[in-house]
Parts: sequence; structure tokens; C-alpha cells
Amino acid sequence: MALIELSNISKSFNDGENNLRQVLCDINLRIEQGEVISIRGVSGSGKTTLLSILGTILSPDKGIYRLQGEDITHQNANIASIRNRKIGFLFQDHRLLPQLSAYENILLPILAAADTTTSEEEKYAEELMEMLNVSHLRNQLPATLSGGEACRVALCRALIRKPQLLLADEPTGQLDEELSQQVANLLLDINRKLGTTIIIVTHSEELARKAQRQFYLQEGKINEI
Repeated sequence: MALIELSNISKSFNDGENNLRQVLCDINLRIEQGEVISIRGVSGSGKTTLLSILGTILSPDKGIYRLQGEDITHQNANIASIRNRKIGFLFQDHRLLPQLSAYENILLPILAAADTTTSEEEKYAEELMEMLNVSHLRNQLPATLSGGEACRVALCRALIRKPQLLLADEPTGQLDEELSQQVANLLLDINRKLGTTIIIVTHSEELARKAQRQFYLQEGKINEI
């Protein structure tokens, strides 16, 4: 069974002058569990919109989104729970809360759904920090972290709920070439060690080529390269 199946997904937005601009048009996409895929496209091509639909942040105007065989297209009541349990997010700007330590930031997705963390969850956080070489940063605030360190902490946070799907939105967009290479290798390493399905949206052709399958989004249509 595929992890993700998108069937005829379309999305339009009002352009501010009472006209609809179609951003996605009849998108069909099937992604197997454990795959790493990349999606490229010029600015305004709909990459962020597609990623938002995959992350259940936006609903499509039409079409069906199945996650692990379950139609989640219009599950408004349960969608936050599904998102928190099954999907992890890695953003370009990391979005670490400045008043919390690295360790506290990593545990945030758990505390979004519970009053406290269990010893098992805390142990897993420590395992992730060791895997991504940020254990020594445990008590540091985000303002004291380098770009690469902040990205690693954000990746730990994205993985803390053991999601089946990790969505990476321009994960190397603010990093230099050396750090970009490190992050790309980290994502591939996570895929190998944890079996996490990873979708990378990027402008970087070099990063995109590291994926098992590459797609290009243009004029609302997606095509495999």
C-alpha cells in the first residue's frame, strides 16, 4: 500500500480582484513508504501550496488525498491529530521558539498533545540528539546556535513523534554550500536509519538529484523527471 496517493488534486486562490488563479491542476501522485522524493519548480509554481496540502495545512478544492490508504481530504475534526502523529515538518527558517532550550524545542510536538512527556519520549529525544550530533547543545537557546546546529535541532523536533512522513520545505535555502551538503546527507541518513518517507521541496537542483525520484511542478502540473 502506498503511503501517499493524490488523485486529481486542484487548488485555486482569489487574486484579490475577484478572479480565481489556479495553482494546482489535477495533481496525481503516488509515493511509497520509505521513498525520498524531491519537487522543484520556479517561484510561484505551487510548491508551497502542494506541500501545505500534503501536510494537511490546506485542503484542496477538489480531489482526494489518501494517507496510508485513509481518505483524509476533509477530516476537519481529526486533521490536527493526524498531522501531529503522522507528519513531521522541517522549515527553511527552523521556527525554534527563542525562549526554549534546544531540548525543550525538540519535545514541543509531544507537548502540543499532552501535558507532559514520558520517560520513553525523553529517551527517544536524547537518542535523536545523539544521532544528529546535537546532544552537547541540549540547554542552549536558539539564538546561540549556528544555522547548521539550528537545522539539526529542528530535524530532531520534526522526528520526535516518529512520523511516517517528513516534509522538508527548502531545508538548505539559508545555508552555505558546505552546510547544505551536510543537511542533504542528514536527510538521507534519517531515511536509511528510520525508514521515514521524505518529500523535499527545493530550488536546488543538486539537492533534488539526491532523491530517489525527482518531480518538477510547472503551470499547476507535476511531472517526474
